[in-house]
Formats: sequence, structure tokens, C-alpha cells
Amino acid sequence: MANEIREIAERILPLDEEAMRAAQARLDSLTKPPGSLGKLEAAAAQAAGVTGEAMPDLSRKAVIVMAGDHGVCEEGVSAFPAEVTPQMVLNFLSGGAAVNVLARHAGADVVCVDVGVNADLSHPRLISRKIRRGTANMARGPAMSREEAIAAIRVGYDVVAELAEAGTRVFATGEMGIGNTTPSAAILIALGGLTPEQAVGRGTGIDDERLLHKQRVVERALAVNGADPADPLDVLAKLGGLEIAGLVGVILGAAAHRSLVVVDGFISSAAALVAARLAPACTPYMLASHLSLEQGHRSMLETIGLSPMIHMDMRLGEGTGAVLAFHFLDAAANIMREMATFESAGVSQG
Repeated sequence: MANEIREIAERILPLDEEAMRAAQARLDSLTKPPGSLGKLEAAAAQAAGVTGEAMPDLSRKAVIVMAGDHGVCEEGVSAFPAEVTPQMVLNFLSGGAAVNVLARHAGADVVCVDVGVNADLSHPRLISRKIRRGTANMARGPAMSREEAIAAIRVGYDVVAELAEAGTRVFATGEMGIGNTTPSAAILIALGGLTPEQAVGRGTGIDDERLLHKQRVVERALAVNGADPADPLDVLAKLGGLEIAGLVGVILGAAAHRSLVVVDGFISSAAALVAARLAPACTPYMLASHLSLEQGHRSMLETIGLSPMIHMDMRLGEGTGAVLAFHFLDAAANIMREMATFESAGVSQG
């Protein structure tokens, strides 16, 4: 592991058990059978452990949309052309994408970061931290160098650090990069031990013939690169994407700054898997938002050790599922603050 990544990992502390006990005691005192609100109670206790406060203020939320292009699109693995990536970035910045609509509804900020788009983009709200103009074609060699992967991780970490200093307490992982289910599947195979048939899905909606082709492309990438599963950085550099690496940094940064990070779908979970292998202490800071329809997502979450909050049959990405889960976090926080206790309501306890 690179020294810079090791230093970040060392900043991640265990969850605050005292705050979790205080939160649990509060939950158990409320007018309901113990544990009857299920994952809402679990989220409330987790948020307490993450922040070190029994009833933290989770109102400041942001979804960080990392954007990058993929050289493997040369292989025809996506139903959409690569030029959609910069077009969608501009859509995010103008507020017209699905994640923008859902974020407005959730009272969350959308922060868009160009970490590797294969185009020159300029916008007042764009955070431009381009490492390179897209990855190389992983079916023919490494997607990027180890140094580039580390630099992209650092971009994500630094963006989170700036927002956390300004008061953001909850982060969601979002992404944009045409073709990025292909490297995500390759990461799952390399680190999770699945087969291409188990891990490779339809992405933006490819047909059966192209799905088989996509599986073969991933097999070729794995064979050509020989990524070392014992070295998550090697896997990320050879098989990943710049936006995936950026999200690794977002996850590590959130954990290092005692903030909750809500993981979106398949691509975000690939970043979460790499982050968990680089720094296992970051895993308790993650909350899985939903179960994507993308092939392999259930196995990805199980490999990390996460359980999704909601099942909505979604497969859009962008951070949309994670932003929807913000509403459940708000509900958990409101339960903690507003619900009566047995004592205050004069209700007999079981």
C-alpha cells in the first residue's frame, strides 16, 4: 500500500461505542417494542457511532458525483456512446439530471467533480481535478498507472475534507462514466472471486449478444493485466476507472472525517469494495442505500459485508439510490429527536 493511502487509513478511528450505547438507550426508551423500527434504528445507532454524538445533526448532506471516461468503451461494451459522459456532466451542473431532482427533494447538495472526463469542460460549479482524459483500454493493458489511481483517490479525499470542514456530515457516492459497469465487474471478479457470468451485467441495457461480448472483454482484461487480488491498488489501477478511484477517496475521506457515507449502486459499491480492502476500518462508516438490478450487486454488497436499506429495482447510478436513502436517515434522526419516551408519554413499558 502506498504511504499516502496508509496515512489516510490510519486517520480512520473505530466507531464511538459510548455514543452508540447512548443512542441505543434512547431508542429503547421510546414508545415502541425494542428494535421494531428495524433499519431506522440501526441507522440511528450507526450515525451516533460515526459522529460520536448520540443525536447528531445530519441535515447537511451532499452527493459527490465523480466523472470519468473509460478506454474500454472502444470494445463496444455499452449501449451509449462515450460522448454521453461530458454531456451528462453538463446536465448535472445545470440541475437537470435525476440525481439533481432527487437531491433537491432531499435537501442535499450535488457536487460534480471532473476527475477524468475525455473532454475539456468548464462551468462555474464544476470541480475540475482531471488526472487524465479517461483511462486506457483495460482489455489491452492497465487502465491507468498506480500513481494515477492514488492521485484520483486523493481528489476524492480532498473534496470531502473541504466539505466536511464547511459542515457537511453525510456524503453519498455518485458517478458518471459511460462503460463503467465493465471495470466495476472486473474489480468484483478480481477481489470477490466471482466468474464473469456472475459479475457482468447489462449496464445501460445491452442485449444478450453484447452481454456475452462484454463478459469476454472482462475475461481478456483480467488475463492481460494479471491484477493481484492481495493488492487492492493494483486491481484498481489495472481494472478500474478514475471516477471509481475518486469514490474510493470519498469513502476514505468520509470515514477519516467521522462522517457517514451512503453508498449508491454497482459502480459505487466497486469503489466501496476497494476502500474496504485498503482500509477495513472504513467499512462501519458505510451505509448501503439500495440493491441495484445490475448483475453482481448483491454479491458485491455481501463481499463488503453491507445490507441495502431499500429495494427499488433501480440501475441508473449517479447517486440516485443513495440520495433516496437520505430520506430514511432524516426519518431516523427525527425518530430520535421527536418520538416520546415511555416515561414522558405515561405509557407502561413491556
